[in-house]
Amino acid sequence: MQIVDLKPGILGVGTSLGASICCVLPMTIVLLGLGSGGFMMVTMQYRIILYPSGLLGLAMSYWLYFRRKQVCEAQVCQMQGKRWNIAALVFSTVLMSLVTYVDFFLVSL
Repeated sequence: MQIVDLKPGILGVGTSLGASICCVLPMTIVLLGLGSGGFMMVTMQYRIILYPSGLLGLAMSYWLYFRRKQVCEAQVCQMQGKRWNIAALVFSTVLMSLVTYVDFFLVSL
């Protein structure tokens, strides 16, 4: 298995972790008592950039995954890294859902 086979999963996890830097990570640090509200306010300034890039990266990951799946089905071959990619895409989707919930429902309170 090559790194190219894992590209959709790596892209999805990377972009969702990047998007969570603005909302979920600071909120977790503040709730654990390890940081202050100032830290959260500094990172929240960049949510305008990080959140859309996370959604775009997640959508691109799904597109890459299904494109590779169609190519393998057309060539009647075994798709490499299928389980890992699905697990990474599910993790990324859950993380982006958490970021969306925090960003639009908890932060606006």
